[in-house]
Amino acid sequence: MEADYPLGFAPDHKAPEHPAPDALVFAFHERKLLVTEMMEVPTFRQAVLSGCEFVRTQFREKKIPPPSICFEITETAAIANLSAATEFMGQLKEFGCKFSLDDFGSGLSSFAYLKSLPVDYLKIDGSFVRNILENNVDKAVVESAVRIGGELGIVTIAEHLENEETLELLRTMKVDLVQGF
Repeated sequence: MEADYPLGFAPDHKAPEHPAPDALVFAFHERKLLVTEMMEVPTFRQAVLSGCEFVRTQFREKKIPPPSICFEITETAAIANLSAATEFMGQLKEFGCKFSLDDFGSGLSSFAYLKSLPVDYLKIDGSFVRNILENNVDKAVVESAVRIGGELGIVTIAEHLENEETLELLRTMKVDLVQGF
């Protein structure tokens, strides 16, 4: 997505089950906020700022404490929209929100991007976790993500945990949290 690509925020629009790869979809208080080209704005920066203002307004109107909200963005969407994602995250982190980078390692991942995204949580893609006991490359990816996450002060989460043996290995690797059985 180019920097002058208009973004819009559509609070009443039903977010699709499988959004387009260049759309940013954030979970927002049991509803989804779809960020896409649905609103005319003169500049890219104004689009991001108007979206942030929309979210801040929702917090105020609904009396939601921002520190209680963690937005989840997939790695693919964050990288495809790096400047928008970084600006949106930065604005709302200043307001007290947290951010989780989902499916890390599944897309166009680069640890360099991770340094520029202001995330609090790093969710390691389940495709690496599922086969970690049998596949040394998957194990190396998880170990790398955990190490880099630790260096950056980001909490790591292993997705798709399926058994006790994998849980034990993830504990020895010092993964902070797991999702699964």
